[in-house]
Formats: sequence, C-alpha cells, structure tokens
Amino acid sequence: MPLPASFPTGLQPPSAFPLALEALGPRPLVVCHNDADGLSAGAILLHALRRTGREPEVRIVGKAENAYSDAFRREMADSAATGLVITDLGVAPHVPRPDLPTVLIDHHVPSGLPEGVAIITGVHDTPIPTSSLLAYRCADALGAADGLLWLAAIGLIGDMADGDGFPEMEAARALGITALRKAVSLVNAPRRTASGDASAALALLLKSDGPKAVLSGEHAETEALLEAKAEVKRELDAARKIGPKVAGEVALVLFSSPTQIHPLVAQAWRGRIKDRIVIAANRGYREGYVHFAARTADDRDLLAFLAGHRPPGADEQYGNGHRAASGGALRIADWNLFTRSLGFGPETEIHQEQAA
Repeated sequence: MPLPASFPTGLQPPSAFPLALEALGPRPLVVCHNDADGLSAGAILLHALRRTGREPEVRIVGKAENAYSDAFRREMADSAATGLVITDLGVAPHVPRPDLPTVLIDHHVPSGLPEGVAIITGVHDTPIPTSSLLAYRCADALGAADGLLWLAAIGLIGDMADGDGFPEMEAARALGITALRKAVSLVNAPRRTASGDASAALALLLKSDGPKAVLSGEHAETEALLEAKAEVKRELDAARKIGPKVAGEVALVLFSSPTQIHPLVAQAWRGRIKDRIVIAANRGYREGYVHFAARTADDRDLLAFLAGHRPPGADEQYGNGHRAASGGALRIADWNLFTRSLGFGPETEIHQEQAA
C-alpha cells in the first residue's frame, strides 16, 4: 500500500511522529536494541502506542543480530505487522520491510538514508539526544508521555548522556538519581550475558512505574537481572587481568568470553590509556567472529578511523556507533587483516581453533 502524501519522510524532529503514526496501522511492530537506551526507548513507544489504542508487538534485537541483515529481513518477511518502528539500531540505506510504513527513532550517525522512511533524529543537535529521549519526545508530541520520564532517564544514563544538560534529565533527578543509576546497571546486565536475552529487562521496565519498582524485588524479573549481573561481573573480573598490546596509535586488549564485556573492557582501559585508541576484542563471543569495541579519550573520530582500516569482508556489523565509541564484528580472516593494517604482528592473529 502506498504511503499517504502527508507521511513525513527523511530526517524529522520528534514533533513529526504523530503525523507518521497515522500510517502505521493498528498493529505496529516496535524493534529495539537490547541495551538500556534501546530497551527504555522500546518501553516508552510501547506505552505510547497502547495509549493511542493500537496493539503493538515488540522484537528485541539481541546477541550478534542486526536489524538490517539479510537474516532479519527474512524474518520480517513473515511478520503480520501493519508498520514498523525501529529504535536505537542505527540508520542504514535500507529497511527490513520497505513495503511497510516505517519510522526510525535513532541517535546514531546514519550510514545511509532509506527512501520513504520517517527518520526521527537529533543527530544535528548539540548535544545529541539519545534514542530514549527522542522516543519520550515522540510520546510527548502525542500527548501520551505521562509517567514515562523515568524511562527516558534510564536511557540517558545508560548512554552516559545524563550530564549533557537535557532538561528532561534534570527533571528526572527528582525521582532519585541513585535509584536510576542502579536500575540502569540492572537493565543493562542481561544483554551482556552469554545468552544475550534482554526480554526480562524489557518486561520489568514495562511492569514498573519508576526506578524504585525496578529495584524493589516485587517483580520476578529483578532476580533474573541480578543473576545476569553476577555472570557478567565474573567474566569482567577475569578479562580485566589481561593487559594491552600496543602498536602505533592503538592499544589492543584481546581475550575470550561468551559475554558481551568488550565494551566494558574498552571503556575501563580508555580511562587509563588516554593517548591511544583502545580496542577490546573478544574472540569467544560468537563462533567464527571476533567482536570488538573501540573507545578513545582523545579527540579522535573512530568512525573515520575504522573506515580507513575497513577489511574487504566487513559487513553492516562493522564501524557503526559514535565518533568516540564504535566497534564491530569481523570474521576471523578479516580480523587478521584488520590487525595487520593497524601495525600488529602474528601475536594478535586468531586461528579457527582459538575462536571459541
């Protein structure tokens, strides 16, 4: 079905969301990332859509998945959704279902601009609002944001944007900043586990009316999140004992874990090695791949840096994110080419039998 002429395509502010929503039909599918920002954005949108009388479904994009991959497009081909709302998963040149009205709500630098899509973004704002804050502003434009401010704060803290001066964050501090920070830590834990299943975290956000309810233990999901946090801590404690190898402008920390701790390792070393790009690489996260996180304390554009070292086999999982926080996933052969281009020798190469 063709889009109505009033559908707001291209880069748009949150105030355009009510107009875009008219085309999404009664059963839109919300697709969200599995971190605190993505989950809180997803929760805000689910609440707001339900308040408009719609019956949305949700799909969390989890471990080693990508919303713009061929595998996800094949999955979406069978969906009965009447429209798509995709949040905190980047902006690519194409969408999973070009035949469906689609709204992207996202704060990442676009890798392309798909045609016929409403892209709610603040990428040209200073500071750039997180996906959860954009979702909250979309809900506010609908008149459906009552009681959802704390969810926006969860995403802001999760993406370390709580000190950027957003008025919504300043208002949310009255809800208890300590409780908000503890809630973020819990909500972020499941996506880093070996399973990567964040469904309990989203369920808890949807059931709760604030950060204190997330922490209270009145819902069974809180215990599941505490167990996930303990699993991640065990793996992180082991990885932190491994020191970096240095070549040129890069400090590389290479380890093996089934958990998604490479961003945490990179962030920890970023504070200690301020004059180099830190790359934490995990050869045990997914069979046949090396997943890595890149961070810098210097004024470096990591997106441009990684683009300049892009190996020939890299796909949509490589080099996305932000100027100061990027990363990706590479097949083993491409990882070896990548590290050679950075100036490392055989000591950082991975062989198939080492990958698990």
